[in-house]
Amino acid sequence: MTDITSNKVDWRALWASGDLARFCFISLGILLHATNETMVATVMPAMVGDLAGVQFVGWSLAVYELGAIVAGAAAGRMVSYVALRSNVTVAALLYAAGALICATAPSMPVFLAGRLVEGLGGGALVSLAFVSVERLFDRRIWPQLFGIMSAIWGVAAFSGPMLGAIMVELLSWRWAFGVFVLGGIAMALASFIVLNTPEATKPQAAAGTSPPFPYAALGCLAIAVVLIATAGVDVALLRSSLLLILGLAGLALFVFVDAMKPRSRLFPSQLFSWRSPVGSGMTVVAAFSVATVSFSIYGPLLLTTLHGIPILTTGYIIAAESIAWSILSIAVANAPLERERRIIVIGALMIASGLAGFAYSIPSGSIPLILVCALLQGGGFGVTWPFLTRIIVASARDGEQTIASAAVPTMQRIGYAVGAAVAGIIANASGFSAGLNRDAAASVAGWLFLAFVPLGIVGCLAALRMALTASRPQLAAG
Repeated sequence: MTDITSNKVDWRALWASGDLARFCFISLGILLHATNETMVATVMPAMVGDLAGVQFVGWSLAVYELGAIVAGAAAGRMVSYVALRSNVTVAALLYAAGALICATAPSMPVFLAGRLVEGLGGGALVSLAFVSVERLFDRRIWPQLFGIMSAIWGVAAFSGPMLGAIMVELLSWRWAFGVFVLGGIAMALASFIVLNTPEATKPQAAAGTSPPFPYAALGCLAIAVVLIATAGVDVALLRSSLLLILGLAGLALFVFVDAMKPRSRLFPSQLFSWRSPVGSGMTVVAAFSVATVSFSIYGPLLLTTLHGIPILTTGYIIAAESIAWSILSIAVANAPLERERRIIVIGALMIASGLAGFAYSIPSGSIPLILVCALLQGGGFGVTWPFLTRIIVASARDGEQTIASAAVPTMQRIGYAVGAAVAGIIANASGFSAGLNRDAAASVAGWLFLAFVPLGIVGCLAALRMALTASRPQLAAG
């Protein structure tokens, strides 16, 4: 490991020691995962045209996020028992296998199976990338390395839609996944060359006893999301209502079981209690994650079907949302503490405004207006999330700060999975259950975003409540 004597990074020394090459390599796992995530929306119209099964579109993200949640939780524990290099190799091969299944899928159910396997591999690669920084690099350069990792997500937001659109235009949507097959295999093979240090080739048990894996809680979560997603297939009032109620009950059981397992819990105490900044803050995360995911899933499909907008254009509208998130997150990073609560409320209003705007702009097909809504939604997340996370962590009970810091991205992924499942119900009930056509798309576009506006209002109210209950000393503690 490179000897660093100050907080300044000697990049030449890092390169000479091989540490920089190792860091670039482990960051490739994040790039593969994030690029795939942003690419799928742009290949969706071509894929649905080939495989049919538009009623399963919501499942494509739901099962991917479920796999990523489970694998992310497992990977952080596995490195205590299995060498880091072995973990990375298996995760990369799993990712490549999932991409291969997607690329060769003869039907939508097979494609969804591939997405689940891809999610397992991708979630593990992301988790292992962060673990690798802790295991392989000097603590004093962690902030710089984590900053570079954050920038990689912005690169993926731009490159994913471009890759998907180019592959669809020049070859086919299957080759878009074929690229990730090659990427996963290359990463697995390269791990034997790059991850050759003792820290990477031998198991290293973390300090103390590794926490147990939350089997029961994650099992309840998986069953709940599958039940909600199933409610949207072949929509029938009695059957779908029953499945939806059971799915929501499963989510409540997931929260209860997680609270009952203090050694393996995923979330801090007072999870959704508006009496504390933690509870109101986590409500903001959950509400907006569920409410906003429908655009990234159905946006390109609706715009292409309704208005004939090119796939590349729709891809870059989605990319603009992610880029706005990154830029505004950096722009407000140094805001004074006394303005943080006001900024959170402003960001929440931006997200809700963008969500409501989609309900009009998507059916109308106005590209400038759609772009404005995407920028509002993405920029609102960028403005809100850094301060939201800081207040949640600072307000958590003693001993729960680490859990609280990991809870925000975990809740976000759960929100995406649940939101994708619920969006599937709305889309299929509005017309997609009969197949993909212009009339069905027009009906879906009218309801898909409007249905989530009440949840956006809940997010705004929770943000306002959080701003009122978060005290200045707690902020400073963060």
